[in-house]
Amino acid sequence: MKGLRQLAVAGAVSAAVLAPVPALAQSKIVKIDGSSTVYPISEAVAEEFQKAKKGAVRVTVGISGTGGGFKKFCRGESDISDASRPILEKEMKACAEAGIRYVELPVAFDALTVVIHPKNSWVKEFKVEELKKMWEPGAQGKVTTWNQVNPAWPKAPLKLFGPGADSGTFDYFTDAINGKEKASRGDFTASEDDNVLVQGVSRDVNAVGYFGMAYYVENKDKLKAVPIVSKGSSKGVLPSLETVMDGSYQPLARPIFIYVSEKAMGRPEVKELVEFYLKNAPKLTREVGYVPLSQQHYSMALKNFASKKLGTGFGGKPEVGVKVEELLARAPKL
Repeated sequence: MKGLRQLAVAGAVSAAVLAPVPALAQSKIVKIDGSSTVYPISEAVAEEFQKAKKGAVRVTVGISGTGGGFKKFCRGESDISDASRPILEKEMKACAEAGIRYVELPVAFDALTVVIHPKNSWVKEFKVEELKKMWEPGAQGKVTTWNQVNPAWPKAPLKLFGPGADSGTFDYFTDAINGKEKASRGDFTASEDDNVLVQGVSRDVNAVGYFGMAYYVENKDKLKAVPIVSKGSSKGVLPSLETVMDGSYQPLARPIFIYVSEKAMGRPEVKELVEFYLKNAPKLTREVGYVPLSQQHYSMALKNFASKKLGTGFGGKPEVGVKVEELLARAPKL
């Protein structure tokens, strides 16, 4: 799989330039920043696009987290913002005040994956209610051992690892599990770099963490994914291409996005890159461990991009369980 190991490099991460860059390309740089979850797809797209352009365009891909990415995007510092959740009302306002308008494009499905150490012998599945007991704000400083979550589990320290507050994955998980975005205990090891979370869980038999499915796929030799039992169900379901597509992996499956600024869309290299992104996403999303949208979804997204359908279909408020075709058909808001 391309790119995930590069996240360990300190500082801003950018996609490799795969051919000598002529002087002309100094004015043809496309800047992408934002979500670490979307990063593997954007990095793979950037790599393939640069190959196709033979060095005539350079694409940089940074990781500031979804929230950090939107801050840069709304300051006009990036052309495309990777996002693992929709743009929020406060971010819409910041963009509007700066005169930044944009097209919202879903590019893939992700399955937030809850992982434990391979030698954890007591957890066979997690009920949504058990995850809530672990992660809700009221658990801070109180729920500190495994048996406090489930009496059948050992009296061993509960070590929690999760994305930081600038992460869209954090926002989505807290909404889906705790019922309110950003509602979470604070006493856990947090990082915007998912590789830090992978390392933390893989080194401690008492650890549990969550992040995008691509990072589990890349590290499944040292992590164990846990089946999730949704509310009202009696059967645990593992994240996979099949369970995301058939809707059985709930409530942690979600669409992930890129946002393209209207100003950047006027540059031919940005227009070409976004069209290349949507046309090649079915193949590249699978390669990096995510679930592609349907061909109908990508066709609708290309149409929205071509017609400059500006704004967001969410209106500044996230939704758990939204259907992509419904989202793409909505009248967007700026």
